[in-house]
Parts: sequence; C-alpha cells; structure tokens
Amino acid sequence: MSEIAATMARLATQEGVTQTGVPGVRIYKTSRDIPRTPLLYQQGVIIVGQGSKRVYLGDDVYVYDPDHYLVLSVPLPAECEATVSEDEPLLSMVVDIDMGMLGGIISQLEDQAQCECLRPGCRHPGLSLARADEAFKETALRLLRALESPVESRVLGQGLVRELIFRIMCGENAASLHALATKNTGLSRIDKALKQIHSNFSQPFNVDQLAGFVNMSTSAFHRAFKDVTALSPIQYLKKVRLNRAKILLVDEGLRASDAARMVGYESVSQFSREFKRYFGASPRHLPEMQRA
Repeated sequence: MSEIAATMARLATQEGVTQTGVPGVRIYKTSRDIPRTPLLYQQGVIIVGQGSKRVYLGDDVYVYDPDHYLVLSVPLPAECEATVSEDEPLLSMVVDIDMGMLGGIISQLEDQAQCECLRPGCRHPGLSLARADEAFKETALRLLRALESPVESRVLGQGLVRELIFRIMCGENAASLHALATKNTGLSRIDKALKQIHSNFSQPFNVDQLAGFVNMSTSAFHRAFKDVTALSPIQYLKKVRLNRAKILLVDEGLRASDAARMVGYESVSQFSREFKRYFGASPRHLPEMQRA
C-alpha cells in the first residue's frame, strides 16, 4: 500500500463518505464491487489512493486510478463502475472546487491565464482526466497528512487545498478550469445554466428561456451544453430529477408519489417508468435493494 493509500485508509473511519476537518474535502471508501450505476457527480477533483473506477459519460469511458485524477468542472450525471477486492478497498479523496480560490490562482498565473484554450470555438468537456505527476502526488500526500491532525487541518488545510488546485492548473486539466473561471466562455455560461437547473429542477423547464438567461441563442446553447455535459438540456434535467428522487426514496423514505411530485413530475406512472429505466429497479423496490 502506498503512503497516500495508507493515509486515506487511516482517515476513512467508515464505509462510504468520511468528512474531514477541512471544509470541502472528503474521504471515500468502499469494500464492495460497484456495479455500473447512475449517479450525479458534483463539481470537484477526485484523487484515488487505491483501486480504480470507471466513469461512463456519453460515448466515452474514463478510468481513474492512483496515477490519474478526475476533474469535474461542472456537476454531471454519469454512470460509474468498480471492481474491488475484499482486502484492498477502493480509497479516494474528493476536493470541492472553490471558485474564489480558483480565480485567485489564475489571476497570479499571468500569461498562462491567456492560454490557447480560451480561443472562441475551443471545446471544454465538463469531465476530464490528467496524469498525477510527482509534484501533484506530493501535495496530495501533505494534504492527507494534515487531515490527520485537527490543528494542522485548521492552520494548513486551506493552503494545501490551494496548492493542490495550483498543481492542477499546471497540469493537463488546466483548460476546462481556465474556461470555467473566465467570463463568457461556453463552459462558464453552461455552468451558470446548470446552477439554474439545480436550483429550480422541480419547476417547469423552458430551454429557450435558459439559453436567454446565459445570453446564448437556443442552437448555440444546445451545442455548448452537449459539448460540456454529453447530454441535451432535457436529458440532463431528467437525470438530475431522477437522482434527486433516489435520495428522497432511499435516504428519506418518501413514497414514490411524493418523491415524483417533489422533483417536478406531474405523472407518477411516467416517473416510475423513467426511474426503472434509469436505475434498473422500480421506485418501490430500489430502497430495499440499496439497504440489502
């Protein structure tokens, strides 16, 4: 076991997610296989210490492991899968992207901030992989070590997160994060639209109005939206609603009819059909399967 993996193992006090003393930093552990499963990834960076995971987005498959980290510049509905051996659990660290911190770092990169990737027409997918070089791994390890101490978490934590984001901005994933933090790029406009969707996912949806909200024509909005998310706006909204409904059913124990209404479905039967098609189980049976 590498030192990064060993430190993650000490920090992971339970299966699933363990919060740390640094806001926006979490440790994840699972000792069981993950069958191909839909989920909603949040905006952030995922660093694997042990094991590997596959993400399916559109026609593409991304594999991240101890030598490759994953950057999500926007929240994305995708599918994930992992094979985990019993004595070697999957271990990872998730770091949220603070936009103020990201903007501050870019402002100090001088000419690097004017990179070729910001030219009009450049495509910026919302998910990308990069190689974890030695400088990146060293910074990740120092952050993990600081997480083991409440005092170091308070005093050093945010500085080490900032250093980690700086390492990313010097690596292969800089393009999308540059575009995210720069006004009026396609990615920053789609990010603004996605925030609107996540804040109002239960409300009636109008693509033309959403395109106007981010000052884009409807056709340009559709193209940019698919470039970033690999989905149409309607497909994205549907998957956000279904993932939210799953939380209401599994974590909060709501009935299917109540969950359907709360995420914006007028027809419970339509909700049940789409839910079963997406998750492979009905709204009634999925909570039992999740608890098994």
